[in-house]
Amino acid sequence: QMQLVESGGGLVQAGDSLRLSCAASGRAFSRYAMGWFRQAPGKEREFVAGVSWSGGITDYADSVKGRFTISRDNAKNTVYLQMNSLKPEDTAVYYCAVQITSIDSLTRRGYDYWGQGTQVTVSS
Repeated sequence: QMQLVESGGGLVQAGDSLRLSCAASGRAFSRYAMGWFRQAPGKEREFVAGVSWSGGITDYADSVKGRFTISRDNAKNTVYLQMNSLKPEDTAVYYCAVQITSIDSLTRRGYDYWGQGTQVTVSS
């Protein structure tokens, strides 16, 4: 099993920035992609951003492209999500997830482990 703990959420105003962190612990895997998802009230959970094991492959939802940046530090087993120019529509619970992979790859589905989530609220 792998445990994921998110941190860094909070209440901010539109235009502000936040950085989310997610630390992984527990069973070690040779390679895994990491991703961020979010779920707003009354909506389905959606993919936000992902990064491959090496960090060389990244993917972003169109709604956050150019504003959010995902990165990872494998020495710390941690993934980050830098969120700039936040909008009220970014308000959601943000979840970190891990996708076990055999090669350096990344997809938007098929994640194996999930964190408990951290709330991000953006006021207008």
